[in-house]
Amino acid sequence: MAVGKPATYEALQAAIADAFPALTRQLQQIARHAMEHPDSVAIDTIAAIAREAGVQPSAMIRFANALGFAGFTEMQALFRDRLLSRASSYRQRIARIRTIGDATSPPAVMHQFVTQSISGLERLEASIPAATQEAAVRALAAASRIHVLAQRRSFPVAYYLAYAFNQLELRAHLIDSVGGLAREFARNIGRDEALVAISFRNYSSDVVAVTDDCARRGVPVIAITDSPLSPLRRSAAVCFELADDGLQPFRSLVEPMCVAQALVVSLGHRIAESGATARRGRRNGAAARHGSTPVARAPPRRSSPR
Repeated sequence: MAVGKPATYEALQAAIADAFPALTRQLQQIARHAMEHPDSVAIDTIAAIAREAGVQPSAMIRFANALGFAGFTEMQALFRDRLLSRASSYRQRIARIRTIGDATSPPAVMHQFVTQSISGLERLEASIPAATQEAAVRALAAASRIHVLAQRRSFPVAYYLAYAFNQLELRAHLIDSVGGLAREFARNIGRDEALVAISFRNYSSDVVAVTDDCARRGVPVIAITDSPLSPLRRSAAVCFELADDGLQPFRSLVEPMCVAQALVVSLGHRIAESGATARRGRRNGAAARHGSTPVARAPPRRSSPR
């Protein structure tokens, strides 16, 4: 297929996501590997990358050609640019994670998870555009009710969001899938409401189905997921893509929980600002009706105690 050649890594991500449905199964396999392991694609040889992706090196070249590049090396340069733009401390931490190996002592396990979490948070801050955060807060602030959906290991993030939104005195509903009725409950979500959906590979079929249905009906969907190739991305008005470097057998919940907390606090600020603006508007309107401007009154003077 003939496509324009991406000039940046971000443009390459978008090109892969757009081309993905039309790619052959083998090229889709390469696309998933490239998005899930961008660091290894940046530094490894084409033979090593092909071996890890489970394909022949010639397929890597076909993949690059399908995205508009003359060859694999030209595409790999964008992955290298991305890696070089990152803080060197991140690569050093990756090296330390690799040296730990299969250490099983409690201190070693703790060190693995702490190091992984630090690396993940650095990666998160560098990869989430400010526009994505702003769009998510706008959509949540405009919603008459917020529904939150996740299953399996992502469920704690959804539970926290539902709890925190309610603490902000917002109308929030946790779709907890009790009785297997998630899809049925979600059919009542209106277009003036919003859905926050969280799912990572291997994606929950219920979460994917509900997000697809909501998007078809015009419900704003805010997705927290792991890749431009995630099935949640196609349905999301706003999508947080929390890339996983694949170095650990257990995906950390630190990054998605950080996104959740940032959304809650940012939404709280937006509500407070809107409330202050509304109060000023009411005061000014009342003053205009009475032909005066509001004047701050000094507190009454207290007489000195005798």
